[in-house]
Parts: sequence; C-alpha cells; structure tokens
Amino acid sequence: MGHFNAASSVGFILGPVVGGYLNEHEGGFYTSSFTCAAIFLINAGLVWMLPWNEKITDQKETNCSKSVQNGSHAKNHHSVLTAETKADCRALGKPRLRLSEMSLLQPAWRQLTSVSSRIHMVAFSDMWDLFLVRLLMAIAIMLYYSNFSLAMEERFSLKPKMTGYMISYSSTLGALAGFLVGPVTKLYRNNMPALLLHSTVLTCLLIFLYAAAPSVWQVLLTSTFFAISTSIGRTCITDLELQRGGVHASGTLIGAGQSVTAVGRVLAPLLSGLTQEISPCGPPSLGVVLALAAVGLLLIRIPKWDGRGLAKTVKL
Repeated sequence: MGHFNAASSVGFILGPVVGGYLNEHEGGFYTSSFTCAAIFLINAGLVWMLPWNEKITDQKETNCSKSVQNGSHAKNHHSVLTAETKADCRALGKPRLRLSEMSLLQPAWRQLTSVSSRIHMVAFSDMWDLFLVRLLMAIAIMLYYSNFSLAMEERFSLKPKMTGYMISYSSTLGALAGFLVGPVTKLYRNNMPALLLHSTVLTCLLIFLYAAAPSVWQVLLTSTFFAISTSIGRTCITDLELQRGGVHASGTLIGAGQSVTAVGRVLAPLLSGLTQEISPCGPPSLGVVLALAAVGLLLIRIPKWDGRGLAKTVKL
C-alpha cells in the first residue's frame, strides 16, 4: 500500500507546477480546467481498456481446486467447503459477463445484492472509532491544503508559481515516503495502532507549526515532514480497517473509507471558507483542533484494541 500511495502521488508532483504555470497566463483558469478534464477522459479510457476478470477467475479456480482436494482427504466430509467457496465454485461454471456487456442501467439494488452475497457482513458499528479518526484527520489535512495558495499570498505575498513549486516539493516527499512505510512498520514491529497514533500526533504538531509560521522557510520545513506523516498515517488507517474487517470485506471497507474521506472533502472547503474570513491562519488552526480530537480518540480507544487494531472481547 505504501508503494501504491507513492505511485498515486506522482500526479500531485506535476499538477501544482503545471497549474501554477498555466494560471499566470491569460485564460489560465480555463486552460487548467480543460487540461484537467482531458486528463480525466484519458484516464477513464485507459481504465476501460484494462483486463477485468482473467486473473480473478484463475485465482478462484485455484482456490476451488485446492479446497476440493483438501476435502477429499478429510475425515469429516460434511462441512469441508465454506459457503462462500461453494458459491464461487458454482459461479465458475456459469458464463461470466464482462464489464462492457453489463447494462449501465442495471438497478443499483441488484448490484448491491450481488456484491453483498459474496462478502462477509462487516460490523461497521464496531469500527466507528477508525472511521471517525479518518474523518477528523481528512478534514484537518484538507484544511491544511485548502486555500494554501491564497494563504501564502496573503501571509507572505508569494506568487502562484512559487506556491506550486512548494506543493510539488511536498508531494514529491509524500511519494518518497510511501517507500518508507515498510521499513517504519518493521521498526514498530507491525504495531499499526502505535504507528497511527504517533503519525497523528506528528501531523497535529506540524499543522500547528504551519499555522504559527512566521516565514516561508518554516512553512517549507513543516511541509517537508507533513507529507511524510500524512502518507504513513493514511497507510496505517487503511491497514487497520482491512485487518479489522477481514480480507473478504476489503472492497466494502475500502469503499467505505473513501466515502468517509469524501465527506471530509465536502466539509473542508466550507469550513475553510468560514475560517478564512476570520484569519488567513483560521483553516489550519481549526485543523489543529480536529487533529487533537483524533489524538484524544486514539488515546481512549487504542487500549481497547489488540495488536492488530481489533476490538478486544471480554470473556464472561
């Protein structure tokens, strides 16, 4: 996941530089918007060309054959295959529809039913703490980045081109930090809750230093470590969600996590605009408060988890 985050951060390296360069010319906003839309269309075309079912089918066929072989040598022949494995094996004998052959007007409830029948039910009520931490940190991080160019212009009279260079520099470090997730995890001996807590505390401290920065150089210093802490924290929270929900519910959990982040992206611009009216340092100051709330929640909930981030059960 760290390598995946590093790859996905490459766009954030080039985007601010190109955007800052285009915005300084006449009609720059139109050019930037048109370029962005064109890149989205190209990306959609590339995704549509990807092979969809080949590798997944081969993997399920292998799992089914192994399960049948294990079942033939077992003493108890009644409950060798799980219900999900049987369903997958039966599904392999049926004709598969490619994504291009599926109707785009298929009812949403039918798609949800087909998905929910193939995954285990996840007790989201037991994961409210992780989702709440993700929401708080998403809003806090968005408040750091929202109106960043405007804040740099108002606080330090910085031009958009220089602001774009700073954002690209921070994104470059964020991409490189993705390759540090593995060694840092080994350093913590796979104790993801502790790593998440420490990265959240560091992120909160860096947002505070950015809000109180008296010069551009201090902003540059905070953005250096901010990119690293947020990259590690994003990987930790995703890993904990997958560990708690299980492998079979990974798709549902990733989708739910992205939905929580999307809610933060909706709320952050509104909160940023309101606090920006009060002070240029208003958005990061509110981000500090939200990050502190996330730290407090982690301090309360982590003692109730085990080493993998799962809720401890009380034996009666």
